[in-house]
Amino acid sequence: MTFNVHEAKTQLSKLLDLIEQGEEVVIVRHGRPAARLVLPQTNATPQLGAMQAEIHWTEGWEKPLAPEAADAFWEGRW
Repeated sequence: MTFNVHEAKTQLSKLLDLIEQGEEVVIVRHGRPAARLVLPQTNATPQLGAMQAEIHWTEGWEKPLAPEAADAFWEGRW
Protein backbone atom coordinates (compact mmCIF):
# COMPACT_ATOMS: atom_id res chain seq x y z
CA MET A 1 0.00 0.00 0.00
CA THR A 2 1.15 3.53 -0.68
CA PHE A 3 0.66 6.61 1.49
CA ASN A 4 1.88 10.16 1.16
CA VAL A 5 3.83 11.76 4.02
CA HIS A 6 0.81 13.59 5.44
CA GLU A 7 -1.29 10.41 5.48
CA ALA A 8 1.55 8.48 7.09
CA LYS A 9 1.94 11.09 9.84
CA THR A 10 -1.76 11.18 10.64
CA GLN A 11 -2.38 7.42 10.33
CA LEU A 12 0.72 5.90 11.90
CA SER A 13 -1.24 3.44 14.06
CA LYS A 14 -3.13 2.20 11.00
CA LEU A 15 0.15 1.76 9.10
CA LEU A 16 1.62 -0.24 11.97
CA ASP A 17 -1.46 -2.48 11.99
CA LEU A 18 -1.06 -3.09 8.25
CA ILE A 19 2.63 -3.88 8.63
CA GLU A 20 1.91 -6.32 11.47
CA GLN A 21 -0.56 -8.06 9.13
CA GLY A 22 2.24 -8.56 6.60
CA GLU A 23 1.54 -5.61 4.32
CA GLU A 24 4.38 -3.59 2.85
CA VAL A 25 3.82 0.15 3.17
CA VAL A 26 5.49 2.67 0.87
CA ILE A 27 5.61 6.33 1.83
CA VAL A 28 5.90 8.75 -1.07
CA ARG A 29 7.08 12.35 -1.01
CA HIS A 30 6.37 14.57 -4.01
CA GLY A 31 5.17 11.50 -5.92
CA ARG A 32 8.42 9.54 -5.40
CA PRO A 33 8.98 6.66 -2.99
CA ALA A 34 10.81 7.91 0.11
CA ALA A 35 10.54 4.91 2.47
CA ARG A 36 9.41 1.31 2.59
CA LEU A 37 8.08 -0.02 5.89
CA VAL A 38 8.17 -3.75 6.58
CA LEU A 39 8.31 -6.00 9.64
CA PRO A 40 11.81 -6.26 11.10
CA GLN A 41 13.77 -9.47 10.71
CA THR A 42 13.34 -11.31 14.01
CA ASN A 43 15.27 -14.48 13.24
CA ALA A 44 18.69 -12.92 13.83
CA THR A 45 20.01 -14.08 17.20
CA PRO A 46 23.01 -12.33 18.68
CA GLN A 47 25.99 -14.63 18.86
CA LEU A 48 27.80 -14.66 22.17
CA GLY A 49 31.42 -13.77 21.50
CA ALA A 50 30.78 -12.49 17.98
CA MET A 51 33.21 -9.59 18.50
CA GLN A 52 35.83 -11.70 20.24
CA ALA A 53 39.37 -10.60 19.33
CA GLU A 54 38.04 -7.53 17.48
CA ILE A 55 38.10 -5.15 20.44
CA HIS A 56 41.47 -4.18 21.82
CA TRP A 57 41.94 -2.13 24.97
CA THR A 58 44.97 0.10 25.20
CA GLU A 59 46.85 0.30 28.44
CA GLY A 60 45.37 2.90 30.75
CA TRP A 61 41.94 2.96 29.08
CA GLU A 62 40.23 2.94 32.47
CA LYS A 63 42.00 6.04 33.78
CA PRO A 64 40.10 9.35 33.71
CA LEU A 65 41.00 11.85 31.03
CA ALA A 66 42.84 15.01 31.93
CA PRO A 67 40.42 17.96 32.08
CA GLU A 68 41.83 19.44 28.84
CA ALA A 69 41.44 16.12 27.01
CA ALA A 70 37.91 15.64 28.39
CA ASP A 71 36.92 19.11 27.22
CA ALA A 72 38.37 18.43 23.77
CA PHE A 73 36.48 15.11 23.59
CA TRP A 74 33.09 16.59 24.54
CA GLU A 75 33.59 19.52 22.18
CA GLY A 76 34.43 17.19 19.26
CA ARG A 77 38.01 18.33 18.90
CA TRP A 78 39.52 14.94 19.78
